[in-house]
Amino acid sequence: MSSSPLSKKRRVSGPDPKLGSNCSLAQSVLSEVPSVPTNGMAKNGSESDIDEGLYSRQLYVLGHEAMKRLQTSSVLVSGLRGLGVEIAKNIILGGVKAVTLHDQGTAQWADLSSQFYLREEDIGKNRAEVSQPRLAELNSYVPVTAYTGPLVEDFLSDFQVVVLTNTLLEDQLRVGEFCHSRGIKLVVADTRGLFGQLFCDFGEEMILTDSNGEQPLSAMVSMVTKDNPGVVTCLDEARHGFESGDFVSFSEVQGMVELNGNQPIEIKVLGPYTFSICDTSNFSDYIRGGIVSQVKVPKKISFKSLVASLAEPDFVMTDFGKFSRPAQLHIGFQALHQFCAQHGRPPRPRNEEDATELVALAQAVNARALPAVQQENLDEDLIRKLAYVAAGDLAPINAFIGGLAAQEVMKACSGKFMPIMQWLYFDALECLPEDKEALTEDKCLPHQNRYDGQVAVFGSDLQEKLGKQKYFLVGAGAIGCELLKNFAMIGLGCGEGGEIVITDMDTIEKSNLNRQFLFRPWDVTKLKSDTAAAAVCQMNPHIRVTSHQNRVGPDTERIYDDDFFQNLDGVANALDNVDARMYMDRRCVYYRKPLLESGTLGTKGNVQVVIPFLTESYSSSQDPPEKSIPICTLKNFPNAIEHTLQWARDEFEGLFKQPAENVNQYLTDPKFVERTLRLAGTQPLEVLEAVQRSLVLQRPQTWADCVTWACHHWHTQYSNNIRQLLHNFPPDQLTSSGAPFWSGPKRCPHPLTFDVNNPLHLDYVMAAANLFAQTYGLTGSQDRAAVATLLQSVQVPEFTPKSGVKIHVSDQELQSASASVDDSRLEELKATLPSPDKLPGFKMYPIDFEKDDDSNFHMDFIVAASNLRAENYDIPPADRHKVRGI
Repeated sequence: MSSSPLSKKRRVSGPDPKLGSNCSLAQSVLSEVPSVPTNGMAKNGSESDIDEGLYSRQLYVLGHEAMKRLQTSSVLVSGLRGLGVEIAKNIILGGVKAVTLHDQGTAQWADLSSQFYLREEDIGKNRAEVSQPRLAELNSYVPVTAYTGPLVEDFLSDFQVVVLTNTLLEDQLRVGEFCHSRGIKLVVADTRGLFGQLFCDFGEEMILTDSNGEQPLSAMVSMVTKDNPGVVTCLDEARHGFESGDFVSFSEVQGMVELNGNQPIEIKVLGPYTFSICDTSNFSDYIRGGIVSQVKVPKKISFKSLVASLAEPDFVMTDFGKFSRPAQLHIGFQALHQFCAQHGRPPRPRNEEDATELVALAQAVNARALPAVQQENLDEDLIRKLAYVAAGDLAPINAFIGGLAAQEVMKACSGKFMPIMQWLYFDALECLPEDKEALTEDKCLPHQNRYDGQVAVFGSDLQEKLGKQKYFLVGAGAIGCELLKNFAMIGLGCGEGGEIVITDMDTIEKSNLNRQFLFRPWDVTKLKSDTAAAAVCQMNPHIRVTSHQNRVGPDTERIYDDDFFQNLDGVANALDNVDARMYMDRRCVYYRKPLLESGTLGTKGNVQVVIPFLTESYSSSQDPPEKSIPICTLKNFPNAIEHTLQWARDEFEGLFKQPAENVNQYLTDPKFVERTLRLAGTQPLEVLEAVQRSLVLQRPQTWADCVTWACHHWHTQYSNNIRQLLHNFPPDQLTSSGAPFWSGPKRCPHPLTFDVNNPLHLDYVMAAANLFAQTYGLTGSQDRAAVATLLQSVQVPEFTPKSGVKIHVSDQELQSASASVDDSRLEELKATLPSPDKLPGFKMYPIDFEKDDDSNFHMDFIVAASNLRAENYDIPPADRHKVRGI
């Protein structure tokens, strides 16, 4: 499932959505594209320069250090057919130092089946030279050059990573030996119709800094034994999640202080809450507390060269239902290379003579293989199928293998994530018809058109069917762009009667450019759907695409009505939230339409194919609910930065959005109070008190009033409330069982003292005051010195903790208290609220949280609010990048 949906700029108005935009409009949009800047490329390669606006999403996955290593790596991509251009596209978007494109061949009709940067007018031209300017547009920080000479050693020496595609085995071995001897990392990728192959050699001493990219785990300690080895027990709130062989460090341990700040210790897991460490028998006695944190320790991994690994391969499984397939294909691909070397071409599609010859070559390869590789029973039927489709060139297979290969390049450059060790084979033979007689050599002959690479695998009949398909693509983000490109390449909706309708209400933002490859810097602020449609029309002018800007939901069912759905052949979701996915799933179930569902999260992805009457629907199964943070933990007892961040996020909503929305409803809806009083528990009191504060007690008239409010609110949250909490539960408080109250997951806080010279304190006031002013339509200020001067005259009332104030220790207590309602207080509020008649024309302006705009004070408030609360509770703070990622 993809991450939770972002709040984005949206457009809901525009031309008649039934009409949409067609390819003519798309062509005109693209004609406005300016030439690619040739300067501004120098930043990649400077370790201090990372464009966080462009690479923000990638930085969440890689981190800054890995990104810096990536930016110092020059990469060669050899072979610019469909697979090569897919790899080049991905690594250019990723932001390596420089990319060189190598190809000595010219564009052929069959290349257009998957090479999305070749045009029909490019036939006969060098593939690298034609692709270079189009790939260079993807990222102005990455210089892209074309090279058409031979792969000699002096040339290869300039690169940190070499990628070979569409290369004869003889050349792979020659380049592979040179790269291995010089420490140059090598990726070999190949696709043959429905088959794919990937090989990695990153040298004998690659340093892997992080094998999985996950955030380091941490847990709270409840006990450590004095033993050899010592056994650590964690609080039973949640499993520790560690694995044997992990390294951990300790902090805040009381008593057994020898553990604090020690070198990382390797552990052995004993159970979900326990693990063993080093010899602790001579350490001090454990008293209480402590945090154990996972430490990512770099490790060295070694790869065999291509020639050595070819003889003694290690395979990565992609399908455990095809357990023996990799070894069989290892033999088959070697035989295929021999066939191509002897004939200067792959086996002809569905040609029995060529298939028989390939089987014979495979048998010979198998006979010469070492015992560890040699197959007792060579799968001749599999080799024959390889021969049948080897001449094919399929965009979806290239997209898959190319995506994997590009990911391996990024691993090689960054040292992050475990590489493929060392061979990966893939096939999608399930795509072929079950009727073996359905495809013949005649049906798979080339026709000198852009679909020859696909016809070689599936025949001309399927190509005609694809052209007539009508599909609805919902979303034009990262997945939507890739789907649209693949649809254009395979000819979906490109024939008479075919059509693709795409809808996306969003506009393009800078952060989109790193992964939504149909968009360019000059497209920022334009509509995604229109721009994506224009881009794919350049890739395949025959595609019939209509772009809309509508949200899918009940409010657009007049547009996407019975007639619309009944005419569709299928739906593809490219959405970023579960609610929209479930809505589209219901519509597809109702109209009995196939649904292609997909999502991404970092380096992870998922695909679900929903076929009426054959598979379960998307909504038929659900992911386990994410564990929520208890309310009392957020309100009074945080122990992790995630808790303070969630608290800050709730603060944002509770200060700058919900009160303004409630005030506007109160002023415009005569029945607002009546409806509010019907809410459950303490909600009526909370809502009406917020309305009273906004209209009476805290309503500002000037910018200075907003600064005063922000200063008072700072003292309430980070000083007064903490002092009240410590008044109720002093640091030496004991529980009814005699145990310290402030122990285990409860961290004892301390109040803060406001200091205008503390940048974090001033950050909070600046952000809070500007946001508060915005909700009232007042003009704020970014002048920190002027705000600091205003703060010197703010009078902060003295605070004295009160007795009798109830602070709930558990959510159960909170729920019990919520059942009682203070009716007298409600009546008092009703009586003191000003009449809407006395506020003619007044309105407030609710703020929707937007984390990607650094000028709007939203992230400034979250970072400051969270880190101040973290300081209250002695929790390590988080920088802006980490806050965004969480």
